[in-house]
Amino acid sequence: MVINDYTTTMTVLSIRFKRPGVYERLKLCAAQGRGSISSVGERLIDEGLRMEAHPGIVFREGPSGRRAGLATGPDVWEVAGLLRGLRGSVEQRVDRAAAQLSLTEGQVRAASRYYAEFSEEIDTELAANDEAADHELAMWENERRLLSE
Repeated sequence: MVINDYTTTMTVLSIRFKRPGVYERLKLCAAQGRGSISSVGERLIDEGLRMEAHPGIVFREGPSGRRAGLATGPDVWEVAGLLRGLRGSVEQRVDRAAAQLSLTEGQVRAASRYYAEFSEEIDTELAANDEAADHELAMWENERRLLSE
């Protein structure tokens, strides 16, 4: 049984694994503490569909959990945050972001297309990063105040 966190609807799917070892690898992944077989399977299917729809995007673990990133570059939220802060035409912003991040225009476009479909998810990551940065700045300022007395 698969439970979608975003709604109260549950969808049940029965899968037959024909390729040898697939089910065993899924069980092993779940046993390594990554969740139940159902939740790991759902996550991998979702991520696989997203990668299929958005070439160049991959998913990786990090301190804040799994997140979308460029296969050979930064996380999508990092590209989106930079694009958001730049001014100029779309082409100028894409060119500037590519130059600043040492990416190709195609990589920046891949991140922006992913953002276009999953903007709520990426906006949440941007907000969490902003909050963490504000917290770190406040701690640094407090430490400077303490040490300058």
